Amino acid sequence: MGQITLSGVTKRFGETEVIPPLDLNIEDGEFVVFVGPSGCGKSTLLRLIAGLEDTTAGHISIDGKDATGLPPAKRGLAMVFQSYALYPHMTVRKNIAFPLRMAGMAKDEQDRRVEAAAKVLNLTSYLDRRPGQLSGGQRQRVAIGRAIVREPAAFLFDEPLSNLDAALRVGMRLEISELHERLKTTMIYVTHDQVEAMTMADKIVVLNAGRIEQVGSPLELYRTPRNLFVAGFIGSPRMNLISGPEAARFDAHTIGIRPEHIGVHPTLGDWRGVVGVSEHLGSDTFFHVHETGLAESLTVRAGGEVPIRHGDTVFLTPDASKIHRFDQNGLRL
Repeated sequence: MGQITLSGVTKRFGETEVIPPLDLNIEDGEFVVFVGPSGCGKSTLLRLIAGLEDTTAGHISIDGKDATGLPPAKRGLAMVFQSYALYPHMTVRKNIAFPLRMAGMAKDEQDRRVEAAAKVLNLTSYLDRRPGQLSGGQRQRVAIGRAIVREPAAFLFDEPLSNLDAALRVGMRLEISELHERLKTTMIYVTHDQVEAMTMADKIVVLNAGRIEQVGSPLELYRTPRNLFVAGFIGSPRMNLISGPEAARFDAHTIGIRPEHIGVHPTLGDWRGVVGVSEHLGSDTFFHVHETGLAESLTVRAGGEVPIRHGDTVFLTPDASKIHRFDQNGLRL
């Protein structure tokens, strides 16, 4: 079991309140991602759950039991850090088994758990190597293996892929998602990368200045952001946000339209503009269109073979059914 409930959880450092009173429920077996910009409190919130930081107020329960005052070792959770935190003089086998040795577990049970974790993570042939002989992705798998052998109620990942290059990040992202499918164990994952959040999560928690802006599935947040912060943060490239007279035409303070929901035509459309930078990604091309007559430039997603070049004049038409409307307080209408 791995249900985690936060009730009125608050964290202050001196006079600074970094986590205002916050409520959150994480169901057993969910893959939950905390996402938000740097300094939004996501890592602090994870450390509060882990017991690595003390709560200033509120309660944390794990499987219905109050864990607020418990030390980390008594919470039944396993944390994976971005730094790997491996012992360089130990073999992979000994690194994975380390928490079990510290707990005084019998040697045969240690061996069983290490072998099982190594098989799940494709590390069996590396068990007698040391961390210095491994790639970054392999080291991260060892760190995950050390968490798996504890058979925790939940795994806590603190930006575990930050030290990997782009190709390894994609590969490890898939491996962690597949691991969750196999283990069916609760996972809480912290990242500033909203692409990781969208591709991995069952449920995303969007944080801003320590406050929860929205909780929901990736598609729910993408399709119906509840405010301007979520609208501008979720999605890559970000949603186009337009204010002024054009927004007033839709009875809104601000309107939003995603790049893929704007049509491009050489002679006809609602907005006229000039193409600036183009980003060609093979299957897709993103055009940054300026001089639109709006207060903002616009990003437009088109097919990879669209014959549009820098300096071309284009006409843009938003899909009216895909326009997001926000009031003067930035809340969804």
